[in-house]
Amino acid sequence: MKNDIRALDLNLLKALDALLDEGSVTRAAQRLSLTQPAVSGMLTRLRDYFGDPLFVRTSHGMVPTLRASELSVPVKQILTDIAILLKPMQFDPMTAELTYTLVATDYALKAVVVPLIAALKQHAPRIRIAVRSVDSERMYQQLSRGEVDLALVTPQTTPDDLHGRALYQEEYVCVARSHHPLAAASEMTLEQFCEQEHILVSTEGRFMGVTDEALAELSLTRRVGVSVNSFLVIPDILRSTDMIAVVPSRMVPVDSDLAIIPLPLNVPGFTKSMAWHERTHRDPAHQWIRALCVEISQHSAAVI
Repeated sequence: MKNDIRALDLNLLKALDALLDEGSVTRAAQRLSLTQPAVSGMLTRLRDYFGDPLFVRTSHGMVPTLRASELSVPVKQILTDIAILLKPMQFDPMTAELTYTLVATDYALKAVVVPLIAALKQHAPRIRIAVRSVDSERMYQQLSRGEVDLALVTPQTTPDDLHGRALYQEEYVCVARSHHPLAAASEMTLEQFCEQEHILVSTEGRFMGVTDEALAELSLTRRVGVSVNSFLVIPDILRSTDMIAVVPSRMVPVDSDLAIIPLPLNVPGFTKSMAWHERTHRDPAHQWIRALCVEISQHSAAVI
C-alpha cells in the first residue's frame, strides 16, 4: 500500500466510485465513457495503491471487499468536494443551463411541480426539469448518487440521513360534480356522507384510506365503489357519475366545474415536504430552486 497522496491520480478515485456504484467493470466504463480495458487497468492500479483486491468475483458479479466498502463514502465525499471547489459559485437563474431531476407522486406533480415549472419559465428559462416516479426503496440511493436532485415527499417518508423542509400543510376536502344532488346543500350529514358511493386513491388497490380511519373512530363506515391509483383521473370520474371523493385541496382545479361539499367529519391532513442529499446542500443552483419551491408552495396555499 502506498501512502503518498501525490502518487494517486484523482481519475482513479472517479473510477473507484463508478465501480462501487455499478458493481461491474463494463457498466463503470460506460458511465465514465472509457473502454473496458482502460477501467480494468485503473482497477489494477487502485489495487496496487490500496494494497487490497477491492473487488472479488462471485457468481453474482463483482463484490466489494471490506476495504472497498469502507472507502465508498469518503471517496464520494472527496469527489463532491472537488467538484464544488472547481465549480464557480456564482449562479444567475436567467442564464443557468442545467437539468434538475425530481421524484414526485401524481399529487406532488400537480400541486408542486406544475407551479414550479411555470415559475422557472419566468425566472430561469434554461433550466430543464425531469420528473420521475417515487421509489421509496431507492430514494436515498438515487439522491446520494446524483440520479435525483430533490424528492417531494412527507416527513414520515423522508430517510433520516437526508435534509428536509416542510412546504405546506395540506387539508382534505369533499368534491362532487357541480350538479350532484348534494352540491347545493349548505352542509352534508354524516349519514348522507356514508350513504354516497366514494372514490379513493390507493397505489395498492385498497378500498380503505385515511377517511375510513377517521370514520372508524366514530364506529362508521362508507361505501367505496372505485379505487384508482392516481388522483388525476378523479375529476373525470366525478363529472360523469354521482360519486364523491375526499381529496387533498390542491387536487381541485381553480375555477373548476366540481363542487366542494363541506366534510361532516375531521379528516387529518398531511405535511408536504421536500428532501435532498448533503451532496447538493450548499450548491447555489440547488439552493435557489429549493427556495423557489418554498415560495410557489406558499403562494399556492394563499390562492387556495
